[in-house]
Amino acid sequence: MVTIKEITDKKTWEEFILHTYSGSYPFFQSWSWGKVQKKMGFSIFRLGLLENNQLVGITQITEITAKRGHYLHLRHGPVLIDFKKYFDPLLTHIIDLTKKQKASFIRISPQITEAKVPVSFFQKRGFRSAPIHNMDAEMCLLLDITKSEDELLKAMRKSHRYLIKKAKTYDIEVITSNNPKDSEEFINLYKSFSSQKKFVAHTGIREEIEVLGKADEALFFFARYEGKIISGVLIDFIGSMAIYHHAASDLQYKHIPANYLLLWEAIREAKRRGKTYFNLFGVAPEGAKNHPWSGFTLFKTGFGGERTEYIHAMDLPLSPLYWKTYMIDLITKVKKGY
Repeated sequence: MVTIKEITDKKTWEEFILHTYSGSYPFFQSWSWGKVQKKMGFSIFRLGLLENNQLVGITQITEITAKRGHYLHLRHGPVLIDFKKYFDPLLTHIIDLTKKQKASFIRISPQITEAKVPVSFFQKRGFRSAPIHNMDAEMCLLLDITKSEDELLKAMRKSHRYLIKKAKTYDIEVITSNNPKDSEEFINLYKSFSSQKKFVAHTGIREEIEVLGKADEALFFFARYEGKIISGVLIDFIGSMAIYHHAASDLQYKHIPANYLLLWEAIREAKRRGKTYFNLFGVAPEGAKNHPWSGFTLFKTGFGGERTEYIHAMDLPLSPLYWKTYMIDLITKVKKGY
């Protein structure tokens, strides 16, 4: 018999994920990410599935209440030791919860491949493809960093090795910080960068460094040149994985390959911390030269890594109000060129 209860212990939660997943850690299901969401004002539900008093699954649910709609979001979830066996009892519970919260639909984006659980499995249960782009890094690059630094450098694109070496010829100071005060430096750079590159800046960076930085699970890497910060990245260190989550640059200094040096230093730091994988996170589909992410995908792929693809996010409509959100998300996706 399967029962569902609230999980209140971080250690139990994180150990279950570590024992269930190898490779790509489901970042948005991490305990710390839930704390980030709470700090941003969202309601969080942390549920555990038990069979004969043994934990067989977990899922962290964020309740989204926004102008575009009201729904329950299982980003990178659920996490189940046997997906096909335990998904249905969990779904029944979440449907009841969604109705209780008066939300209009459920959105899931589990880190599972089509080969493991086909999309048809969800379609038979009423799910449909979500009208959003690859927002949860369903296409990502996983770099095995158990190899030596020499091996990692050798596996890179030749131009990347050269640009890392070239960056070292400049008088660049690499600075690391998990101090929330330094988030303003990064956010200002990020806002300017997003404006010039014409993409919508993510929110929550300040909360991310406040929560994960305090737990020593996140670091800013800054490149300072001639007394000015010209580039920065935010790296998260969760479970067995490091994640290249956010990056920004001062385009006035684009002739200086500081980004190559910063990412290489971040990889080295992940190795020092004993991480197994460095997740370069979201990339464009192969061959999609006109994709909005084609530029930074070229940058990321030069570091090596194995392209990994999970199923696209799926929605389960539970109210006619779902279609309002559907149209808003679809129009946004089209406008952005995804």
